[in-house]
Amino acid sequence: MEENHRIKSIKAREILDSRGSPTIEVEVKTNSGAFRASVPSGASIGKYEAVELRDGGKRYFGKGVLKAIRNINEIIAPKLIGREVEFQKEIDNSMIELDKTDNKSNLGANAICGVSLAVCRAGAAAKNLKLFQYIKEISNANYKIPTPLFNIINGGVHAGNDLDFQEFMIVPQVGGPFSERLRAASEIYHQLKNILLKKYGNQATNLGDEGGFAPPVIFPEEAIDLILRAAKDADYGDKIKIILDVAASQFLEVKKDDKRGQLENKYKMKAGVFTREGLIRYYSNLVSKYPIIGLEDPFSEDDWKGWTELSSRLKIQNSKFLIIGDDLLATNVKKIKEAKEKGAVNSMILKINQVGTVSEAIDAARTARDFNWKIIVSHRSGETNDSFISDFAVGIGADFIKTGAPARGERVEKYNRLLEIEKDLSGKPTIIP
Repeated sequence: MEENHRIKSIKAREILDSRGSPTIEVEVKTNSGAFRASVPSGASIGKYEAVELRDGGKRYFGKGVLKAIRNINEIIAPKLIGREVEFQKEIDNSMIELDKTDNKSNLGANAICGVSLAVCRAGAAAKNLKLFQYIKEISNANYKIPTPLFNIINGGVHAGNDLDFQEFMIVPQVGGPFSERLRAASEIYHQLKNILLKKYGNQATNLGDEGGFAPPVIFPEEAIDLILRAAKDADYGDKIKIILDVAASQFLEVKKDDKRGQLENKYKMKAGVFTREGLIRYYSNLVSKYPIIGLEDPFSEDDWKGWTELSSRLKIQNSKFLIIGDDLLATNVKKIKEAKEKGAVNSMILKINQVGTVSEAIDAARTARDFNWKIIVSHRSGETNDSFISDFAVGIGADFIKTGAPARGERVEKYNRLLEIEKDLSGKPTIIP
């Protein structure tokens, strides 16, 4: 291995994410250049995710990441300097072994993830490949420009409104390249803004964490009706489908049943308080009324009975309907296998920082693909301008990508990178004068 393919230095620094909270940027240097990556952060964090290390105390209200940065500069860097950057899995495994915990709580998943991402970029350069090409090589997958899911109305912990559901995503059903889907989403998004302005006034066009609007509505049906009206007014009335990220763990209440003396799951929303069976009926009614093709996290991460019963019910209605696990799976191979055994889902959210390394994320994707699941590569609500996940989604052949609304720089950066990749793969410009 040539000397310029070995790690010369690894340095980390504290930067701010799209919510103005601290996160980590890592720079890996080889003789062939400097390669940077930054780490996103979620607001809706599942309890099975790898642990994001924060400082605590008063600084940044406890959200500082100086401890994680010290772990990179003082513990991880000395271990990896001199290593060959093309050996991604070996480097990732070295960090996992160095951490010595199951959930990366010692060094911090955010520390490990930042290094893993930057090393991956350095590995691509070492082989003179574009990042998506290199990821294809190390994942042994086929290229695919993923279908985009655009979160154009935000709720839950991602917005300051009364919507309990977290994301209302549109899936443009237009033919042609990715650029045409992006165009459709942008036109519907702007049409929705006009509708909200007229109906509710300026405050209704405030944005949530992921660039979607946060209108003053309460019920999911209201949000969906607004989206469908915008699509119709923008001449895409019959050319969109909808996926809802319910994020049900956020409104789960566990109460003791006085009659039986047992703990019982209750889901408390503005629309009412639901039992497991009541929530299944509610979802079934929504799906029968609207062009909904998928539900993400419709039950809490430990409510396996809810997941399996809903999966059985909706698969009978429509075998192509997507039951999507996020908090339930946490991009973790063990959780993915458990969900497969229980028949809980047929699709997964893949977040690299949720598990901590590029290699583990690739393993998760490979496992899901073996089960014939759909794979949705996802951003986080606290993002940076790093477009790594765009290349990653194409390189692993993901079916979908969700990275917010077609607005806000940290979201649009991912979509613009996909336009660039599409041009690279087709050899033609995506926009023809």
